[in-house]
Amino acid sequence: MTDANFPLTADSDFDDLPRTLRRERDARAREAREREQRAREGRGMDAALGDPPSYLSRGRSTPTSYDSEPVAASVRSFDVPFGRLVVFFLKAALAAIPALVLLGVVLYFAGKGLEAYFPELVRMKIMITFPGG
Repeated sequence: MTDANFPLTADSDFDDLPRTLRRERDARAREAREREQRAREGRGMDAALGDPPSYLSRGRSTPTSYDSEPVAASVRSFDVPFGRLVVFFLKAALAAIPALVLLGVVLYFAGKGLEAYFPELVRMKIMITFPGG
């Protein structure tokens, strides 16, 4: 058996994060420290505007994810040729057929299961009959 001595407290130096997550955590901590330092020093006119968003930083070599700072955007128009739109909706209609069949099968077996566990439901069925048939 291996002898693994893991610390049981959260304030130890044990760090089991992957290297990329540690780098990202360290980079965010470094940005926070720099922001605090700039805020303490003051920047004249720019101090009233606050810090620019991190995605505008030219010093970063890697692309940033925008999950923490959303980018304001609005869609003004959506230009799709009519032929492509027709093809898309035909594909969507064809893709819906197996989904409806599968849904019908699931509902059929759910009904049969309810009928097996609750036989009194059978007496509540509405029978539809056609005269002369």
